[in-house]
Amino acid sequence: MSALNIKKGSNKHSAYNLRPNFSDIEESHTLAVIVDNEAGVLARVIGLFSGRGYNIDSLTVAEIDHEGHTSRITIVTTGTPQVIEQIKAQLGRIVPVHRVRDLTVEGRAVERELALLKVNGEGEKRVEALRLADIFRANVVDSTLDSFTFEITGTSEKIGAFADLMRPLGLSDLARTGIAALPRGA
Repeated sequence: MSALNIKKGSNKHSAYNLRPNFSDIEESHTLAVIVDNEAGVLARVIGLFSGRGYNIDSLTVAEIDHEGHTSRITIVTTGTPQVIEQIKAQLGRIVPVHRVRDLTVEGRAVERELALLKVNGEGEKRVEALRLADIFRANVVDSTLDSFTFEITGTSEKIGAFADLMRPLGLSDLARTGIAALPRGA
């Protein structure tokens, strides 16, 4: 290709353009981080995000191997592909981190979240709340004469849709666990 065919200001074909072609579009990524289950590890991981101005959309942590003393931190974060790569690289450099997996780029993953929703209401609003709960396969885990507490499991989108429908019916309290995720297949 001759120099005349390259537009002015374009370095797409330049030997000096050695950086990968990253997009400026922000994407949501689910990261699974296996760490030692010891005091201060979660603080170090969270400190990495806060210290560099990265946002965490969802965070779940639980011990996965009692004998091996390891825990799994599932983090949902948003950023450009370049920022996501920086996050993964920086997480991998933290000493108690054993493995960092980006479930978003590895292929399809199973992602679920649990939520508890308290809905106050009387009469037709109670009936409608129960009807919608049945459609969404939400379970009643507590009931009084003037309220229900529903338990629902599913994708974040499903939980968000259920909560949106419950708001006009008297949604008074909402607790969400954050996303738990595993890759599909073998």
